[in-house]
Amino acid sequence: MAAWLVPALKAVLPHVGTIISAAIPVFTKKSQEAEAGPSGLLQKQITELQTAAAQNAENIRELAGQLQTTVTALEQSAALVEKRMRRLLLFSILSAAVALFALGMTLWSMMAVAL
Repeated sequence: MAAWLVPALKAVLPHVGTIISAAIPVFTKKSQEAEAGPSGLLQKQITELQTAAAQNAENIRELAGQLQTTVTALEQSAALVEKRMRRLLLFSILSAAVALFALGMTLWSMMAVAL
């Protein structure tokens, strides 16, 4: 699993239930339809939809803030990993150069002894 996916899921999963409950409008019961009449029911449903839309907008705003925080943390982690990778590349090149130097010295000493 990708390293960036775990923090993103941890940030999003606690809010999935809230987002779903706000996104699905809860309409009035059929028993209330008979009591209130069609115009009263329609007005009640419009009010419920407006409330659900307002809650949805607030949840999206909160989720966007958390997503921005997550992206910022991911960018910082990527910069740190890139810095470490450059340092590892430098050390591996340096160790290869030292190994080649040691091999050259070994070959030179073997040639000197042979003569």
